[in-house]
Amino acid sequence: MKLLKQRLVLLSPVIILAVVLIFSLTMIPSINPTPTNLPIAVVTEDAGVTLPNQQKLNMGDTIVENIQNANEEDAVHWIEVNSEEEVRDGLNHQDYYAALVIPENFSQKQASLQTQKPSAPEVQILVNQGMNTAAANAASQILNQVVDNVNHNVRTQVLEGFEKQGGTVTTTQASALVTPITKKVVNVNEIGTHSANGNAPVSLFQPIWMGSIIGSVILFLVINRLVFTNRIETLAAKLTQVLVGGVLALLVGFGATWISDNWIGIDIPRFTDTALFLSITYFSFFLMISAILSWIGLRGIPIFILTLFFGAPLLAMAPEFMSDFYREWIYSWLPMRFMVEGLRELFFFDQGLRLNAPTTILLEIGFVSLLVLLASALKPILRTVPEKETVVQTQLDA
Repeated sequence: MKLLKQRLVLLSPVIILAVVLIFSLTMIPSINPTPTNLPIAVVTEDAGVTLPNQQKLNMGDTIVENIQNANEEDAVHWIEVNSEEEVRDGLNHQDYYAALVIPENFSQKQASLQTQKPSAPEVQILVNQGMNTAAANAASQILNQVVDNVNHNVRTQVLEGFEKQGGTVTTTQASALVTPITKKVVNVNEIGTHSANGNAPVSLFQPIWMGSIIGSVILFLVINRLVFTNRIETLAAKLTQVLVGGVLALLVGFGATWISDNWIGIDIPRFTDTALFLSITYFSFFLMISAILSWIGLRGIPIFILTLFFGAPLLAMAPEFMSDFYREWIYSWLPMRFMVEGLRELFFFDQGLRLNAPTTILLEIGFVSLLVLLASALKPILRTVPEKETVVQTQLDA
């Protein structure tokens, strides 16, 4: 019965419920996510057509106008672009998850549907797979639905035209009216077949993050066991800690890349660039964690564990699928999101290692963390007097 009188045992239900609550909250973002302001581009190069009654028709402009006036409940943010070249450039810069391209001869071919030689116009749906697979698929479904609605409207209008003219529909015309507008779906910045369905950048986050925590804790514990007599020695130890962290970063970066490529089977298009980027990422995380540990000690570990559990579900999601709270107050503050963004460029956008936004921010995090870590050498030195020295001093005082 003594066990039941222990305070920790009595508090265990509260502690366990608190843990269950905390980790249950990590599931909220992934439950029934719905898009908000999902950026989708639309471009019309339709030159229009002049009908026999001298009426000018430009169905491309009409479609764009109808799309932008449609009530999507803020699910989609339609962005009108001037040309297909410009829209492809935007897709490569991760400005849109998908795009609808209406060609130059769209109105001309649509007008031919009421002639004896109908020719169905074709639109392109460009799906930006590498940006985020789930969001790109959602954008693709939205555009497919748009084209299906346009098909229905065009079919109705053409049939009404035939009815007003009192004419009959030939077999060729009937065949064309089954699908009056054809669509060609093209995947750009493709994710390939060995990329964990586009989530390879997210898959690499956990081993790098946990490796950063373990490396930082080991060196922190080693340094804490040493006795320093002045701040110069403390600073030298901190610099050594940084150098060891740099060596670990290279080992982890190249090791994780080799394991992912050869053992796990992830397609690594640029081995050296990926390895160096992971080394930069590890070193940045290592310095950040070491800096916090140097000031508050092992009490900082729960911060990084909770960051892992709260951050991991968000990394696989597009920001447009998050609630305002998670997007503004959690996702925007996650340092690991820059790792995922940088890896996406390396894996899916044919970009080599360069000073892009993710790499620059990771370097800035590392630099600030380095300054904070070195500044901890200025803390007061708590020197423990050895037992023998204390005995000798006591005898001398006597």
